[in-house]
Amino acid sequence: MSDACKALDKHKNTLVVAPTGAGKTIMLSALVGKRHNKGKRILIVQHRDELVSQNKDKFERVNPYITTSIVNGTVKHWDGDAVFSMVQTMSRDRNLRDRPKFDMVVIDEGHHAAAPTYRKVIDAVLEDNEDAEIVGFTATPNRGDGKGLRDVFNNCAHQIEMATLIREGFLVRPKSYVIDLGVNDQLDNVTRRGKEYDMEEVAAIMDRSVINERIVDEWKDKAGDRKTVVFCSTVLHAEHVCEAFLRAGIRADFVTGDTPKEDRAEMLHDLEFGDLQVLVNVMVLTEGFDAPPVSCVILTRPCSQKGTMVQMIGRGLRILDPELYPNTIKTDCIVLDFGTSIITHGALDETTNLDGAEKGVGGESPTKECPECNSEVSANTRICPICEYEFPRKEKDVLDSFVMTEYDLMQLSPFMWIDPYGLGKVMMATGFQGFAMVGLIGKYWIAIVKAQNGRPRVVSIGEKVQAMAAADDFLREIEDGNAANKSKRWLNQAATPRQKELLRKYEVQVSEMDFSWTKYKAACCLGYYFNRDAIDRLVADNWKKLTGKDYAKM
Repeated sequence: MSDACKALDKHKNTLVVAPTGAGKTIMLSALVGKRHNKGKRILIVQHRDELVSQNKDKFERVNPYITTSIVNGTVKHWDGDAVFSMVQTMSRDRNLRDRPKFDMVVIDEGHHAAAPTYRKVIDAVLEDNEDAEIVGFTATPNRGDGKGLRDVFNNCAHQIEMATLIREGFLVRPKSYVIDLGVNDQLDNVTRRGKEYDMEEVAAIMDRSVINERIVDEWKDKAGDRKTVVFCSTVLHAEHVCEAFLRAGIRADFVTGDTPKEDRAEMLHDLEFGDLQVLVNVMVLTEGFDAPPVSCVILTRPCSQKGTMVQMIGRGLRILDPELYPNTIKTDCIVLDFGTSIITHGALDETTNLDGAEKGVGGESPTKECPECNSEVSANTRICPICEYEFPRKEKDVLDSFVMTEYDLMQLSPFMWIDPYGLGKVMMATGFQGFAMVGLIGKYWIAIVKAQNGRPRVVSIGEKVQAMAAADDFLREIEDGNAANKSKRWLNQAATPRQKELLRKYEVQVSEMDFSWTKYKAACCLGYYFNRDAIDRLVADNWKKLTGKDYAKM
């Protein structure tokens, strides 16, 4: 901490960058211990309530001679030399008015320091003590929104690279598997809201039973005996992934921002010391979460920002204290990336940029030269706007891959998906409680489903695999048994005379010598013909929405 001390002596502020698992709280505590003198008051702010007690406990072990206290929603103890508080609590006008004069502000997860709540606290402290020192600790110095930190920290005293800590044995090495589920092109086109992907769109692509089950299968194959943290896109996505693990007999649970604090604490304790093996979450365990026995991290969502990916993967890189975990051995961390983050961002280390990357800041955008016409174009251009040269895609650094295809989905489905007309334009499946069909309209695939006593409705329009997955999900939800399972013998028995008679009413001629007409094929086709008018209207309406043209005129 000597570099940080020198920076504080010179600038009265500094930022310390250390990867997740490097022991930032211990480093923070050690720095405060060095800077503290009798009568000095230190404010230590966190962004989440549970981190207040966690950091305070570690601080007291390092600095037993420094008195501590907590200011939160229920208690206001300002008497400690080191006061721990959540920033949302500390930034309230009443608390800022009642606070004592502070000589130092320490910001855990220092990349938050540019946020208005933090600036309100910092400015208030500096207003009545211009010599107060401001220090931040973070693993991810570059904010997702592009805002720089220079207004708070004009220097970075020290940066420890993750590769260094791994090489020196302070972190375990990540062993990464980039697993392509066949939806990477769809994920690449997801809308961004500000600097982050639209997670509802991500969930629409990723949250499918067939994908969730495949995630569990890949986990079993590569990390089945490991304590695991899973990162999902939405609350419903997390719930469905958790259910997939539970169906496979895995002790799993999920935590979200709405999970009661007591329940969350119990889950984290059970993950660290109990028999909970998999904990699924939505942006809860990205920062400040500490469970060293975790040795597998699963990303089921893309990370638009490298810092987010680093934080997530870092949850599994902590080494174990053999005294605390005498029966556990941890030499590496399995990372299963189903969301393209590793392909997008590459290495885990990043260079600190205090000026940020907002629009108009940091110079011109990177460019490249077109090899055909020598035009200078933006670095992310795929097709040259001058000569229409198509730049080749960068080769993916894939250690292991699985490509989700139509065949894979059909193999994984409990239902028998068939192409009744042999033209590759319609797929059908049925159960006893309803039926589903997926058809090609122009360049799009539409999934239409109907429950036994319901009306036909559209559940998906888009890529074929995505449409089939949505239709397959519908059948799984409504079928309460396995009577329609594709393993049942009756599916391949010859169509009944009654089925053939009904088919003929719809002008489908079934020759007595045509043995391809099974009970199941006939049931699928009759499901369509019984509802043909309603289904054709849905196809025509959606075609017009997509193209502005009448389907009948095509």
